[in-house]
Parts: sequence; structure tokens; C-alpha cells
Amino acid sequence: MPIRALVVLSFAVLLAACGSDAPKQQTTQAAPAAAKKAAGPGPLPAYQRELSGTLLGVPSGAEVELALLVIDERGRPQRLLASSTLDGTGQALPFQLRFNPEVFPAGARVELRGRASQSGQLILHLRPLQIARADTQATGQLQFEKAP
Repeated sequence: MPIRALVVLSFAVLLAACGSDAPKQQTTQAAPAAAKKAAGPGPLPAYQRELSGTLLGVPSGAEVELALLVIDERGRPQRLLASSTLDGTGQALPFQLRFNPEVFPAGARVELRGRASQSGQLILHLRPLQIARADTQATGQLQFEKAP
């Protein structure tokens, strides 16, 4: 066999050997990281506080919005401190709403408010829950009611 043919054949074998399945390995390593992210927000950083509890009465397929708001003397929202969006499952829906206690206004009225919509239409709301302190708190079970 001529030397030129051996060189070409060697390069072809080298290229075939270098063509590995490395992207498949990277994909399988990235999938567990994505699963960990979806499992929950992770440990609570020292600079944050959290409201947690369970939402009841949310039908499957509904989109739930929770908001921690500063409310004025007329009952109108003035500032958003934290918000979260969840998808209804038809069962009790646990929530965790994290906020920065440094932006929590002293002496102001702060409320946790919630609403659920389905196909873009408001179907349920949560009675406002007053939050008096900027601490980590468990609200317990909160019942959604039919929207007026």
C-alpha cells in the first residue's frame, strides 16, 4: 500500500476516534441539575425571609398569583414586595414566598393577597392576610373563595 493512502487512512481513523459521544454525556449531567432546580427554591439565604403555607380550593389547571403588598389607608396597593406564580393541581398547593426584610416598611400595612385565574378569567381570590412582621412565618392553610 502506498504511503499516501496510509496517511489518508490514518487521518480518517483519527477523525472517527475523535468523534465521541461527549455531547450526550453533558446532556445527561445537565438533566439532574434541572430536576434539582424544579424541586424547590433551595435553602433560604440569610438576607431573605419567607412566608409559607398551603393553598386550598385551587382547581387543576388554574394559575395562582400571590403577592406581598404595601397597602395605603384606602386599601389600595402601593408597592410590591414579593410575588409568586403557581399552577393549580386540584389538591392542596404548598407555597413559599420569599422577600427581603430590609424593604419591609416599619409601621405600614402589609398584606398577602392572592388570586386564581383559568383561561385568563378570574375565578378565585384569597382574603387579604395582614403580615405584621418581617420574619419567616408559616401562614397555615389558606382557603380560596369564589371571585365576585
